[in-house]
Amino acid sequence: MLAPGSSPKPRTRLVLQWKPISWLTYWIALCAAEALPACPFSCSCDSRSLEVDCSGLGLTVVPPDVPAATRTLLLQNNRLSSLPSWAFANLSSLQRLDLSNNFLDRLPRAAFGDLANLTELQLRNNSLRALDPELLRHLPRLRHLDLSLNGLARLPPGLFDGLPALRSLSLRANRLQSLDRLTFEPLASLQLLQVGDNPWECDCHLRDFKHWLEWFSYRGGRLDQLACTLPKELRGKDMRVVPMEMFNYCSQLEDENSSAGLEVPGPPCTKASLEPAKPKPGPEPEPEPSTACPQKQRPRPVSVRRAIGTVIIAGVVCGIVCIMMVVAAAYGCIYASLMAKYHRELKKRQPLMGDPEGEHEDQKQISSVA
Repeated sequence: MLAPGSSPKPRTRLVLQWKPISWLTYWIALCAAEALPACPFSCSCDSRSLEVDCSGLGLTVVPPDVPAATRTLLLQNNRLSSLPSWAFANLSSLQRLDLSNNFLDRLPRAAFGDLANLTELQLRNNSLRALDPELLRHLPRLRHLDLSLNGLARLPPGLFDGLPALRSLSLRANRLQSLDRLTFEPLASLQLLQVGDNPWECDCHLRDFKHWLEWFSYRGGRLDQLACTLPKELRGKDMRVVPMEMFNYCSQLEDENSSAGLEVPGPPCTKASLEPAKPKPGPEPEPEPSTACPQKQRPRPVSVRRAIGTVIIAGVVCGIVCIMMVVAAAYGCIYASLMAKYHRELKKRQPLMGDPEGEHEDQKQISSVA
């Protein structure tokens, strides 16, 4: 009970102050619970940068309980050999994904289908042999892509069609021998391309890509090195410094192939068509036109030594011809001057008509001049 004359105001004030404090604490705790979900087992999480680090743990599968708000997911240096199509299904906020130094040998078409906000993808040092053309189609904000140190022998057409924002691309240390120009034309924002340490064959298959490289360098793009492996005459040389005249034979081959395509089409070449048909018993049939498969001529590689030798021989021949022309012109000039001098002297000394001595002297002068 309250004493007479006492006032309940202080207690009421305490109650009124406690209620807002409790609601504020509850709201902060609720926000923290939403912003800081449970971290996957054995991984380390940073609530400020929203980074989940699961690297170097020997994982064989992607942790299924990665928080949906994660922006950076590090899975490098594990034992991942494959990815299910739903591995990153709930990570729509992910911006950086590192899968380097694993054993990935294939990637499903929809592996990155839900990562529309991804800006960096690291697939370095895996065992990828081929890529699906639709693999990167749904990554419009991707800026950095690293596919180095894999076993890629070719890039499928349309692989980079959905990457308008890509700025850096690394294809180093693969097994690439040629590249298609059409595969790289959608990369309008590309600034850095790394293609070193590949067994490049600098032949007709790489000619169109060389044209694209010239355009890429013209607009300020950077390239590490595209060193030729074949043919042996160009081994170690950068493809960018090889003159386009070395690929003139490619146009000739294309013309030959196009003209061959206009011929009447015959049955497809098979192994059986190469064997001669056995003669049937009976009267000797009329000879039929041969349907044997034409043997394809392999394009001859460019020979730098042969081209240089041809230039040297042509220069020597032209030099000899020029010298001969100069000598002939000098001889003609000397002969003309001598003849002019002779005629002048002949006019000065007009011998009398019928003077045998004068005629004899004139003949001696002519013989001496000749």
